[in-house]
Amino acid sequence: MPTYEYECEKCGHNFEKFQSITAEPIKKCPKCGGKVKRLIGAGAGVIFKGPGFYATDYRSDGYRQKAKQENSTKKIPDTKSSDKKSSDSKDKS
Repeated sequence: MPTYEYECEKCGHNFEKFQSITAEPIKKCPKCGGKVKRLIGAGAGVIFKGPGFYATDYRSDGYRQKAKQENSTKKIPDTKSSDKKSSDSKDKS
């Protein structure tokens, strides 16, 4: 739902109202009861978080293939063999 900005024509009070697009515009000022007009707002900024659209949508095929190749060649440490070694050393002490 958008936030609408209003201005009172009588007292000049500016305020915002969070309301549905289909809701009727506010007609009275909450301060003085005068007639209000809805202003054209600047809108909200957009913030992209996370891996982002650039990494998934605009990278070249060559870059994606190289990144995929690099990720597949990275070795993952074998935790089972290291756990076994540490448990064996505990048993001997």
